[in-house]
Amino acid sequence: MRFGVLGSLTVWDSGGGEVPITETKVRAVLADLLVHHGRSVSADRLIEDLWEGRPPGRPLNTLQTKISQLRKALGAERVLRSPAGYRVRVEDDELDAALFRRTVERADRIHDPGARGRLLAEALGLWRGPAFADFTDAVFVRAEAARLEELRVGAAERLAEARIETGEEDAAVAGLRELVEEHPLRERSHGLYMLALSRTGRQGEALRTFHDLRARLRDRLGIDPDPAVRDLYASILRQEPESSAPRRVADRPRSNLPGPPTALIGRECESAHVRAALSDPYGDRLVTLTGPGGVGKTRLAVAVARSLTEDFPDGAWIVELAAMDRAATTADLAERVIATLGLCEGAVDSSFDLVEWLREALRNRRSLIVLDNCEHVVSQVADLAGALLAADAGRLVVTTQEALDIPGETVFPLAPLTLPDAVGDPDEMIASSSAVRLFVERARAASPGFVLTGENAPAVAAVCRRLDGVPLALELVAARLRAFTPEQIAAGLDDRFALPTGPGRGRPTRQQTLRSMVDWSWNLLTDGERTVLRRLAVGRDGCTLAGARAVCDDGHDVLDVLSRLVDRSLVVREGERYRMLESVSAYCVERLEGAGELEEVRGRFIAFHVREAERRDPLLRGSRQREALEWLDTETVNLRHALELAMRAGDADAALRLVNALAWYWRLRNRVAEAQRSFEAALRLRGGSPRTRRVAEGRLAAFEGRPPREGGLVEAGALRLLWFAESVLYHRDDRKAERALVEEALAHAGESGDRWVEAAALAERAGHRLDDGEVSASRADARRSAGIFLDLEDHWGLLRANAALARAAEVDLDHRGVAALLEEDLRAAEGLGLWVDVIETLFRLGRLAASRGERSRARRFHERARRVAEERSYASGVVEADAWLYRADRVPAEALGEPRPDASLSAGGPGTAQDPVP
Repeated sequence: MRFGVLGSLTVWDSGGGEVPITETKVRAVLADLLVHHGRSVSADRLIEDLWEGRPPGRPLNTLQTKISQLRKALGAERVLRSPAGYRVRVEDDELDAALFRRTVERADRIHDPGARGRLLAEALGLWRGPAFADFTDAVFVRAEAARLEELRVGAAERLAEARIETGEEDAAVAGLRELVEEHPLRERSHGLYMLALSRTGRQGEALRTFHDLRARLRDRLGIDPDPAVRDLYASILRQEPESSAPRRVADRPRSNLPGPPTALIGRECESAHVRAALSDPYGDRLVTLTGPGGVGKTRLAVAVARSLTEDFPDGAWIVELAAMDRAATTADLAERVIATLGLCEGAVDSSFDLVEWLREALRNRRSLIVLDNCEHVVSQVADLAGALLAADAGRLVVTTQEALDIPGETVFPLAPLTLPDAVGDPDEMIASSSAVRLFVERARAASPGFVLTGENAPAVAAVCRRLDGVPLALELVAARLRAFTPEQIAAGLDDRFALPTGPGRGRPTRQQTLRSMVDWSWNLLTDGERTVLRRLAVGRDGCTLAGARAVCDDGHDVLDVLSRLVDRSLVVREGERYRMLESVSAYCVERLEGAGELEEVRGRFIAFHVREAERRDPLLRGSRQREALEWLDTETVNLRHALELAMRAGDADAALRLVNALAWYWRLRNRVAEAQRSFEAALRLRGGSPRTRRVAEGRLAAFEGRPPREGGLVEAGALRLLWFAESVLYHRDDRKAERALVEEALAHAGESGDRWVEAAALAERAGHRLDDGEVSASRADARRSAGIFLDLEDHWGLLRANAALARAAEVDLDHRGVAALLEEDLRAAEGLGLWVDVIETLFRLGRLAASRGERSRARRFHERARRVAEERSYASGVVEADAWLYRADRVPAEALGEPRPDASLSAGGPGTAQDPVP
């Protein structure tokens, strides 16, 4: 079953047919539950949302009737009830909004603009109209619909930016024209539109776009375009358009709030986002900052409030709620706000409804109120915030570990500070890592004269990583430099909760040690939440919902518990994955040991990863190859951990099954050394089935480039083992043995009907024949290979076959079909993450463009190749790109298109020259 909210609300069954849900209120219940995506919604909340303050008689019974009708349409297993309320069970891949968000997140992690653009286009193709199009007037969907629309517009802008980078300016212009018509005051869209127009030679239209934007901004808002757009306008006048996109300019910081004792470090981007949301006259009126204890929510909220004081003439205030009792009422909170703001002191007596009084007192005021440390009274704060929003009582900022989950709320999850990527030059570490920068600043305050040096940089980097970049933790530990060296602190953090962290004067008691911070959150959990949280700690790199269920499911509703843990900031959700901060994870491992569950949960973790790896192995050779690679890439850390745990436990069967399942994946990613180490370690264990052990021995021999011992080849695995051995021998210069193995593989393939091995061996033989000057025979083998791989829908195989065809076309100067083949190769290599082949294909496209006299296009291909090579540390690619670019303006165009000898036929499979590329 699939659910669609990117357009009118639609439900499709497993066959693709639409599930009829015609009654308006039943559809509204489903829409409300989907807005909360897996989280429980109370009956009172649903009643308020559906009838907006005008409920029918016996509203609970009426709601239950609507729920029953929805269950009848979707199935009882889809609409669930818990003590917290109702929720709809929907996985991420079943909801188009979640799929859109996940695809955009994947695209944003890709550096290559071509691949990034294709993913963004795929994500935007999920939209059928405005989000929740048939509920545009409903209050309960407005915030979610606005959030999704902002994501859509942002993705469309980034798609246009990617198209500009790859030379597809005309396509960028078409998409941006729609955006600027939909959003006539959006400066980033207009800036990109101007840039795309200027790149297509329409400078006059670009300049008119700027003049129109400036006129609208002045007429409607009384402001000018921001400096970045003005700079772009000036560069177009000079016919030197900039490639960067316009950005929002931060407001000048002024505040009458008490200043913080130390400077806020590493939160420049977050500050700008929150400030922008609160200062926009049409923007968010409630911003909730969420995150684990010690991450800096209060510091950020105070800093933003100080910077916006002049925007709020009625005052900017912080109301501290940490000392409020968990049993406090909403009226108690309202009284605290009244006292803090000094509203008519003494004029409010006990007969008044304090919440109503406060709402009327603040109605239409231009004030900013920060409600701080709300996690223990989140329900009461939600009620108070809802009342104030209804009266248009200025802007609110809430800091809490759990979102309020009310209409009109925009949530800003606050992540820890950025960690150092590598240990290197101290100045570069400070510039690139906000965690290092904070540690050094606090260290200097604790120990005047402290300097980050080449000697202590590794220890400082280790401290920052082990403390997850959590600001409070870094500050507490940095203060101990009065008594410890960085190296001693790093060593002590191996037992992270044993290290003394100083008195922490001036901080709440719960934040004076790392353990007390985690204890504070742990003690607020139910028994079921504690069980799930401690079991999640068995992993090393987060988990999917399926992974969480595999280790946690003992009658618990894992999705519901995970949602609550995410709301409490003890678990972080990133797309489809759930992660724990390392400090929380270490704490929970202790709890897991204390509960006597450690070995049992580790066994579940191993079994899950063995089972899932075995399920993905055959998918690597067919139409689901990309899906399998993405899963294995994502789960690499956990798969390694499962293998380590299996070997530590002496579980030979699990270890051998796991390495066998990962063999072809390791080959595709060229992780030969890792494969050899893993097979050797697994084979040292005693036990395991004889068949599993023989397969592992044969595969180890293949990775080592030696023939497997007699009896090492079994069943269907035999032919693929020959292929492994062939690929290694080829790149160890034993050409005679390699060619014999190719012929042997072809013979076995014919006998067994294994078309995959037949196609792979044909592609390799095509390369051999081309080396011998047999162009026609090479092309015939490559075409046969491509045809088989096309039938199998194996993208890796098509890439390998097309590489042979492209080489043959270059040799006999037949350029007619080369461009299309190379474009196909490029898409396949990018999609599979085979970056050496991406670079080599870009070079080929560049040479082809140069030979046709398309000098600027050739330059773009080489610049793009250089960018990818630099990102992937592929030194020879950087050198080649630099050499071509150096010559580009110094020799005739036809000289730039001369083909060069290829170092390898490789198309990203076995034996590729990918060692420099991680």
